[in-house]
Order: sequence, then structure tokens, then C-alpha cells
Amino acid sequence: LSTATLTYDSLRYGEIEDFPETSEPVWILGKQFSALTEKDEILADVTSRLWFTYRKNFQPIGGTGPTTDTGWGCMLRCGQMILGQALICRHLGRDWTWSPGQRQRAEYISILNAFIDKKDNYYSIHQIAQMGVGEGKSIGQWYGPNTVAQVLKKLAVFDSRSRLAVHVAMDNTVVIEEIKRLCMPWLDFDRGACAASEEPREMNGDLEGACAMAEEETALWKPLVLLIPLRLGLSDINEAYFEPLKQCFMMPQSLGVIGGKPNSAHYFIGFVGHELIYLDPHTTQPAVDPNEDSQFPDDSYHCQHPPCRMHICELDPSIAAGFFCQTEDDFDDWCAQIRKVANCRGLPMFELVDSQPSHLITGDVLNLTPDFSESDRLERFFDSEDEEFEILSL
Repeated sequence: LSTATLTYDSLRYGEIEDFPETSEPVWILGKQFSALTEKDEILADVTSRLWFTYRKNFQPIGGTGPTTDTGWGCMLRCGQMILGQALICRHLGRDWTWSPGQRQRAEYISILNAFIDKKDNYYSIHQIAQMGVGEGKSIGQWYGPNTVAQVLKKLAVFDSRSRLAVHVAMDNTVVIEEIKRLCMPWLDFDRGACAASEEPREMNGDLEGACAMAEEETALWKPLVLLIPLRLGLSDINEAYFEPLKQCFMMPQSLGVIGGKPNSAHYFIGFVGHELIYLDPHTTQPAVDPNEDSQFPDDSYHCQHPPCRMHICELDPSIAAGFFCQTEDDFDDWCAQIRKVANCRGLPMFELVDSQPSHLITGDVLNLTPDFSESDRLERFFDSEDEEFEILSL
């Protein structure tokens, strides 16, 4: 079997290693556990994450396209997982846990239904694949982290229930002013951050003013999903990024990281020691068809065996890190943590700035990235947009 099509179907579950007996802390999406005394809690937390894998026998994509994503959809599934975690945090909270065999909460069912493999569901494989055409990816073509981030940003606009503000930070730079404008679109920043705009703004496809929104939405902050495509080396990840990357998983705002190995994407949710903990989409399961009440067996959407692990040095340098900020205070706290990490050992993975540098506003952008066209391996894991990234590790 090739790396891209290796599935759990070809492995015995007993061959997946349990957590090591170690005194080093286990970090899962901003929560700390002990591998010595909290193994059950670790597994319960991992199992509660939404696990999206290859599926087969779903409706043809585009009406005449593929009926399975085996072999090409792993990064799309990882994109579903990182956004699924954002929606869990948005509607249920980070501490929510999944209980198998029980009737689930309506909020959870609504979230899961958004990802079911049907053409009309917000974040289905059908929507992601077809939206990717606008990013230059034909249906059935392999995605990189940046492309899936851009597609998720476009799809979230139509999810009026969640009202997410999805921001993809490009050029290794997170601009605070850009994010505050996005998350508080009803404020007139040109007249000062405290001046409410008199004109209604278009939000998630609906023309609404702040006064027309539900009470919970008048807190002047749309929940933020921040995705940061990064390149942390040339062909291998630079060791100087190890500690800053691990710090990301320790932040309460963490949504994890999508990336993996060339041609084989994973959803990274934490670490123990120098090993990254991840959910692997490379198993093919039958498509699920909900009944009229939108209820269906959901066991196959939760990984109920110990998660996979790999040494951090095996990570391909092309990744996208994700963070969720429910409130403006969450975002301000995240900014403070990022500034602390920048002062720690290792190289900062990206730059945090208050406003966009003037040379970028005027479009005078220097192309600082070498030409990697000679390397097929790198080309396969690159998006066309990734070539704009500045290599900071050379």
C-alpha cells in the first residue's frame, strides 16, 4: 500500500501503540494531562474530537464526479476536523465530551450534520471539493494546508448559524487590526474603534446591522477562527521551530495543526515529549445517511482507539496552525501569549503586528521565496499560494 492510501483497515488496532509511561505532560488542544494517572481522561478527550476519514459510496461530487475520496481527500478531511473542533468550541465548549450510544444534544447533531457527505451541507466533502475549483484545484486533486484554509474561509460565510469570522493570515504575519475589523465589522475603525458604524455591514451573506442581531451577537465580536499557513523549513522542519510549535498546542485557544508528511495529511491535536499526537483520516468508511430526524449512528465519527503519534522531526514543514477566540478577550489573551512565545527559545513561527506594514498595503511585496520547482516532493506538498511564503529557516 502507498503512504497516501494506508488505512486502519490494513492494520490491527492492537498495533496502535498506547501512550507511553512517562512523567512528561500530555497536551491536547490547550489542556494538560498526566500519562501516568489520566490515561482514561486522555482517551476520552481524544475520542470526543470529531474524526473525519475517507468515505465511500456517497453522492457523486458535482453530480458525475467521484463517489469516494480515498487516496486524495486526506487534507480535506483534516480541514473538516480543525473546523469541526472550532464549531465544538463555538457551540458546546472545549470541555464538552462525547458519550457513545446515547442520544446526543441538538447542537452536536447540527454540527455533525454540517459535515455529512451530501452536496448541500455547509462543510461536506462535496462543498470543499467544488469550492476548491476556485482555488485552482480540480475535483479529486490533492490539497495543501493553505488551499484548504482558503476554502474553509469561503464556506464559513454561508454558515449563518455559527457566524464565524474565519481569517487566513498570509505571509507569516498576523495583523491585529485586520482581525478586529473582521470580528467587529459594525465598528467604524476609521473614526476610532469605539465608534459604531451607521451603515449596516454585510455579515456571512446577510445584510444586517448590529441592532438586528440576536442578543448574544451584540457583544461586538464575531467568534474568530484564525488559520495561519506556515512553512517551517525547506524539505525538513527546522529544529528551531520545535518549541514554538509545541507552545501552540498549550494555548487554550488551540485548534491544532493540519499538515503531515508528503502526500499524507494528519490533524495534529497535541504532543507528549517530542512526539506529536494526531488523528489520521486514512481509513475508508461507508458514507452515512441521516434519517428524517437528522439522527444516525455517530460512532464512526469518533476515534475510539489510542491516537497515532510521530516524532516532531518527521513533520513536513508545510502546515497550517489554527486558533479559536470566542471573545475579544480571548483574542487579546492569545496575542499576549504569542508575544511571550516570541521571547522564548527557538524561532518565532510567524510575526504578530498591530497594523499592516505600508509596503504591503501599497502592494510592493518582495518575492523572497526560492524556486522549488526542481523538487517533485516539495511541489506535491506546496500549494500555488505557498510559494509566496518567506522561508525563515534558511
